[in-house]
Amino acid sequence: MILPAFRRGDHDRNIHALYGAIVAQARKPLFYTAYGVPDTVEGRFELIVLHLVLVLARLGRPHAAAPSRGGEPARTIGQRLFDVFCRDLDDNLREMGVGDLAVPREMRRFGEAFYGRQASYTAALAAADNVELERAFARNIFAVGGVDAREERLARYARGAAARLDTEEEGALVAGKVVFPGPEGFAHG
Repeated sequence: MILPAFRRGDHDRNIHALYGAIVAQARKPLFYTAYGVPDTVEGRFELIVLHLVLVLARLGRPHAAAPSRGGEPARTIGQRLFDVFCRDLDDNLREMGVGDLAVPREMRRFGEAFYGRQASYTAALAAADNVELERAFARNIFAVGGVDAREERLARYARGAAARLDTEEEGALVAGKVVFPGPEGFAHG
């Protein structure tokens, strides 16, 4: 018998629930007010990418308390989550009036941006301090030459979110449940 969490219909709902939680977290107003992320299409894209990268990184690692038996369900979830993200981008481009002929070019541009940020953020999160993460945010999200309080706040949040996600059991993520920390806890300091 197939486990209920892996039935096709449940699986699709779980992926969409996980992606919905990522988007909901990325849309929290505090990121645009206290953190200073530009409240633009690009700024929202950047925060979705950040949260997606955090979740994909967690899905790529076994849970410390309950190591994965091969991790295949989590890796599969990660790929399907990325596919939902791409479909959402495609849909949004079309809703914004991007023509059918231009959508593939824009999707390629977004894909390159995603993979660049994923590599940058993953490497920066692996570092002992926040310096590289702050620089990556300055370059990608805030488009400034130096680091200021905005990048420092977002780096604290991202590291805290990564630590919180490390406590999530793989089964919860596979079931479409993720809990991000509140951004207010990292906005000051």
